[in-house]
Amino acid sequence: MEERFADIIIDISHEKLDKTFQYIIPDELRDKVKTGSCVSVPFGKGNYLRKGYVTGLSSRAEYAPEKLKKIADVEEKSMDAEGGCIALAAWMKEQYGSTMITALKTVLPVRRKIKGIEKKSCKLLIPVQEAQELREGCANRKQTAKARLLAELIRMGELPMPLITGKLHVSAQTVKSLEKQGVLAVISENSYRNPVKISRETMDARMEAYGAKKELSPGQQEIISHILGDFDEGKRDTCLIHGITGSGKTEVYLSVIEGMVRRGRQAIVLIPEIALTYQTLLRFYARFGERVSVMNSTLSQGEKYDQWERAKKGEIDVMIGPRSALFTPFSKLGAIIIDEEHENTYKSESMPKYHARETAEKIASMQQAVVILGSATPSLEAYCRAKSGKYRLYELTDRQAGGKLPSVYTVDLREELKQGNRSIFSRKLHGLIQERLEKKEQSILFLNRRGYAGFVSCRACGFVMKCPHCDVSLSEHMGGRLVCHYCGYEHPAVKNCPECGSKYILGFRAGTQQIEEALHKEFPGARVLRMDADSTRTKDSYEEILNAFANGEADILLGTQMIVKGHDFPNVTLVGILAADLSLHINDYRAGERTFQLLTQAAGRAGRGKRAGEVVIQTYDPEHYSIVHAANQDYKGFYAEEMMYREMLLYPPAAHMLAILVASPKEEAGRGLAEEIGILLKKEWPVIGPAPASVGKIQDIFRFMIYVKHMDYRRLIEAKNTVETFLAEREGKGMAGKEAVQFDFDPMGAY
Repeated sequence: MEERFADIIIDISHEKLDKTFQYIIPDELRDKVKTGSCVSVPFGKGNYLRKGYVTGLSSRAEYAPEKLKKIADVEEKSMDAEGGCIALAAWMKEQYGSTMITALKTVLPVRRKIKGIEKKSCKLLIPVQEAQELREGCANRKQTAKARLLAELIRMGELPMPLITGKLHVSAQTVKSLEKQGVLAVISENSYRNPVKISRETMDARMEAYGAKKELSPGQQEIISHILGDFDEGKRDTCLIHGITGSGKTEVYLSVIEGMVRRGRQAIVLIPEIALTYQTLLRFYARFGERVSVMNSTLSQGEKYDQWERAKKGEIDVMIGPRSALFTPFSKLGAIIIDEEHENTYKSESMPKYHARETAEKIASMQQAVVILGSATPSLEAYCRAKSGKYRLYELTDRQAGGKLPSVYTVDLREELKQGNRSIFSRKLHGLIQERLEKKEQSILFLNRRGYAGFVSCRACGFVMKCPHCDVSLSEHMGGRLVCHYCGYEHPAVKNCPECGSKYILGFRAGTQQIEEALHKEFPGARVLRMDADSTRTKDSYEEILNAFANGEADILLGTQMIVKGHDFPNVTLVGILAADLSLHINDYRAGERTFQLLTQAAGRAGRGKRAGEVVIQTYDPEHYSIVHAANQDYKGFYAEEMMYREMLLYPPAAHMLAILVASPKEEAGRGLAEEIGILLKKEWPVIGPAPASVGKIQDIFRFMIYVKHMDYRRLIEAKNTVETFLAEREGKGMAGKEAVQFDFDPMGAY
């Protein structure tokens, strides 16, 4: 059916992304109006012409056509930045499923204009001799404040206002008095908030390590030449750099970006964790100076707004940050680099549930940029595409510093227990930690958990303390608190089982805080830093902990996943993986892949300097293929075995999967809607479910899942569209309740 109507947002701004208006497309403009087009439309009672952007096209009028106004004109010039955002949001809406407004708020994350910082200074206007005479006169008349200010202005010529009112103790009234006399001028200028808080001492101390260009290996140089050469020839293939840990992928990124900057282009560098920003920023700041900025969730709204404004004005060349930095409004984008591309944090957990990898490819195609993916343990999706020729594959097989991969020891904890060792630390790991302390070398201990303990259960009857609002167990934290990690519900610790009254109700203690206590007990002289979700709540805590460890202020860094991803500490020669199994036996088809990646990345932190490294993997399942391949640092062996299982079960990337979540405050209503959707889809697609989610209730909301698998991604989009049409028709009939439906393509986690 022919599209005759357009949904339009008027004067797109970050404050007004909550409503669209429908207009009629005149016949003479039918071929010109597209999603993202900039148009002129009559608006309001006076029908004044206003600029707007087309967010969608439709063949159906939402109101009586005679009440709708017509589009006046279409901007003939090429699509501007705002129009590009509209087009990208429309693509995300279609590709991942969401409302257009939600997609726009994702693409334009800085929605509120923040007042800028005004810097004031005072400049001397009169000749120095005249100022000297005036100063002497003020001193004779006991006008000491004026005399102090004049003395400093004579010496410096210009002074910042905070120094005048602060250190010199001169009031604003005194400044105003001299300004009225024409002695000085108060100069005001707007200033951007700078989120890059690197002290000069830190930069000077570490410039030698980060600022100097490292000699590139032939392999690195070949990759750089190919990428920049292809770019100059107009080729924009997505590239995957598969390089072992320590092989120098970051140096390749830096050189490619240098090449882009020479060509007048800009770059976005995505990193998976906020914790990586500090070290990454040091390296890029040392190379590119103040033309680098950062974007992450710890920034204030003012800092975020200022960085977006700087990017729009072309005042920075490189933006570094996690997933949201992808939408930096660069006008001359040359490269999008996604480091550690295998990380699941690149997948959004809220609607639209986009993946940064595919979204980056879409942005790159719109701006004629190139996407570069890098990882020592690429996602199966990326490596599969590289093997099939869709991506260009580059490999780095040697460590840049010339060192070898660390020696890895796998310790069977079942044997440790049989031999009477009930400690958190195996005998092998205990001995190696002691050895590092004696040699003044550093160690990293990794645990894939957070908090003081795991679930709390009764040893007598098996009762587990659960959250009353979520279908999950409570975790024991310090201070006698039981906490739900889904909704934040807290309950005081119990001394007796609520079910049977037994006093043997205890937590399964394997948290970072408990391990920290064990370290202090086993190694009294060791200096320990703990880095997990609880110890990094404040804005600058990541940087403080990482900087302290890099400066040698601690012997052991203990933490969760954030400590083993991308960090480079040359003095670390030992990595201990305390519980390799915790990420292995979970309800997720990606568990094996995640475990392999995590263990390989953790092992890669050891021996990155001149000294050889060692790794201890503690596990109850040493024969599992993920652990065996990780211990051997054998990515290709793991890929071949894991892909065999994926192909047998038609899991991504062997096929595609659409997860449909139905959530409702009423269990029967949610189950009923899920069953209706399941019946509808089973007419054309292979469907699994509906069934309760693995976590069946969160914050008193019941959850039901439907899964659809297909080899063709487009067929899953059609399935999503079918459900959206069904829900719209249901709402039109007044049948919609409080149920919510969400879509997740190729989900990264279990529901």
